[in-house]
Amino acid sequence: MTNRTGPASARERLIVALDTPDLAHAKAMVARLGDAVCFYKVGMQLAYGGGLDYVRTLRDEGKQVFLDLKMLDIANTVGHGVASVMRLGATFVTIHAYPQAMRAAVAARGDDPLKILGVTVLTSLDESDLTEAGYNRKPEELVALRVRAALDCGIDGVVASPLEARDIREIAGDRLSIVTPGIRLKGSDAGDQKRITTPGDAIAAGADYLVVGRPIISADDPADAANNIVDEISQALNQRKGMSP
Repeated sequence: MTNRTGPASARERLIVALDTPDLAHAKAMVARLGDAVCFYKVGMQLAYGGGLDYVRTLRDEGKQVFLDLKMLDIANTVGHGVASVMRLGATFVTIHAYPQAMRAAVAARGDDPLKILGVTVLTSLDESDLTEAGYNRKPEELVALRVRAALDCGIDGVVASPLEARDIREIAGDRLSIVTPGIRLKGSDAGDQKRITTPGDAIAAGADYLVVGRPIISADDPADAANNIVDEISQALNQRKGMSP
């Protein structure tokens, strides 16, 4: 795998999560956001509500799509799932960062431009949640383990909490893209997320893409909220460049 190709602009780093109850609400939100957003996430809620075909529509409208399906199954099934996603034209697709699944996804993808992202540890989980699930590791330890497995398997990037972005960058250098959910604005409600930070802090830590849902789609003016986050991303990028040797 070659070095990652990062986003060209601050706006391309913002991925808005279309976590809406149905396709009609998603289409209405995209219309309200207009040119303020160029990258959308279609997750399980919308995918199961008719959103898979909408991936093609978004691409035809010049948008990029992050298809967040979090695949995990036997290798044969993961491979066929990736092959089906390739026909939709998404930019990213997620699988859980288990070595067998990652290897199957890479093999099925071949030379297609689809980028495969490994989900490390969900941002809604903390150490007590991992213990309950049978893992004897802290979140950051399990993330590091799965990042190293992702490098070995040759996928394109990982999904992780922004709190782990700096450590991931130290492990992976420029060989993986880092996509971070768990983004909240200063003073906003964390909701069901536990390992979170602000857009600027996530970019400063080395994240490439930020996935933002409720702070934008629940805002009185979603386009204005998106533009404010893009401005914060841009400021953080300028500061990051200024600190580079």
